[in-house]
Amino acid sequence: MKHMHNVVQTKPSSPNSALSFSTMQSLNTRKVITIFAVALALLPAIAGASALEQFKSFVSSTQSAKGEFTQRLVTTDGGTNKPKVSTQSAGTFIFARPGKFIWTYTKPYEQVLQADGDKLYIYDKDLNQVTTKKLGNALGSSPAAILFGSNDLEKNFTLKEGKPKDGLEWLEVTPKAKDTTFDKIGVGLRNGLPEAMELRDSFGQTSMLSFKNFVKNPAPPSGGFKFVVPKGADVFDN
Repeated sequence: MKHMHNVVQTKPSSPNSALSFSTMQSLNTRKVITIFAVALALLPAIAGASALEQFKSFVSSTQSAKGEFTQRLVTTDGGTNKPKVSTQSAGTFIFARPGKFIWTYTKPYEQVLQADGDKLYIYDKDLNQVTTKKLGNALGSSPAAILFGSNDLEKNFTLKEGKPKDGLEWLEVTPKAKDTTFDKIGVGLRNGLPEAMELRDSFGQTSMLSFKNFVKNPAPPSGGFKFVVPKGADVFDN
């Protein structure tokens, strides 16, 4: 059996068509270069933005986020007056505004803090114990509100530019309420994302948080933010 092949006859390209193709190619190249140049021009503006500008942009453009964190507690030794750093904790987080989050400690021991917008669940795996708390208005003036709360942060906090350090632009956040645990909170930002937080409490202790692999507006977790009590766990309601 013979195989028939279609033969397509092509018309020789005219000098005009070649010129037209060349012109289009040149225009496309210029367009790409222009877009790239505009993008490059915008980078310094983002990088050079003040902490307050970066933070407000982050809050307005971020409905949810996920990432990894490390946490250390710094205290002052009473005898030597030198800072004393606790064992480092680490884990992952995911949140959706307002008031929904899963904050998971994986080191040095496993613990989960999870909120569904109505209740906060604290699960200690070693004890197989769950403590529940009503979120209510408590989230509004707590440090968690800075990441997980509503966008109306200036209702509960005073925001002020801090001094740059460690390559970050810092924002000073002071709770307006007088009965909060933390006196002052610092948020370190770079390229429009929070990379660090410092939480100083009324006892002179400072919790230092660092964030990495920060992803804005990811897909929600497969099970949502509804907490499922582990089998056999003791539950205590506060």
